Amino acid sequence: MDHTTIAIFASFLMLLAAFILTLFRLFKGPSVNDRIAAMDLIASIVMGFIITYSMLVNRAIYFDVVIIISLISFIGTIGVSTYLKQKND
Repeated sequence: MDHTTIAIFASFLMLLAAFILTLFRLFKGPSVNDRIAAMDLIASIVMGFIITYSMLVNRAIYFDVVIIISLISFIGTIGVSTYLKQKND
């Protein structure tokens, strides 16, 4: 194994740790705002997984999937925030 492969597997482990910690925050979050931030962070971590996997298999086709996930995540965050703002008014 070369240095690049070791770095990619280390990245997978760090992303997995971040994912587990974020899931903990999502389920335990004391407020709705914490849960919204955790959902947004989970989407970012999933994008990190996909990009890292793309580097491992040496295919750039997966970058399109990351762009789509990022757009859906942004629209979802805005939608939930707008809903909660209208609910509080």
